[in-house]
Amino acid sequence: MDADPANISFRPLARGDLPMLHEWIGRTHVAAWWKGPSELADIEIEYLPVIAGTSSTKAYIVSLGEVQIGFMQVYVVMGSGDGWWEDEKDSGARGIDQFIADAHRLDRGLGTAMITAFVNQLFEDPAVTKVQTDPSPDNLRAIRCYTKAGFSSAGLIITPDGPAVLMLCVR
Repeated sequence: MDADPANISFRPLARGDLPMLHEWIGRTHVAAWWKGPSELADIEIEYLPVIAGTSSTKAYIVSLGEVQIGFMQVYVVMGSGDGWWEDEKDSGARGIDQFIADAHRLDRGLGTAMITAFVNQLFEDPAVTKVQTDPSPDNLRAIRCYTKAGFSSAGLIITPDGPAVLMLCVR
């Protein structure tokens, strides 16, 4: 299969996915950049409310055809808390985080296809005004990927996780 966004699908994260998500997060190429929880118990604490629908975050398993290839999450930026985006006043802003699970699938256009497909779905909601993400300034692969998916750099920022490049895709 090629990296056509039409071949990418998203299904809501389920409780049964948490051990797989834990294993994926532990992979070297993911762990190098993923700042979320890494222990299974902490993943359960973070994602069981998401699965139950009691969180403003929504999480998805990404598939290419029938093959599960990654993880994607989206959240409302404004009011996200914990020191994140405290100055955001746009209720239509959404933030995304994601990764491709298998290192052998990197550098094949899948990240660009995955992000493009997801952003297109987000923009189907007229309330969504922009989508943002914040890769590390050292994660050049991610920055190139977001740029190819239509994001532009809004500059270097400091987040609770440290320095980041704020990247925006505006409707």
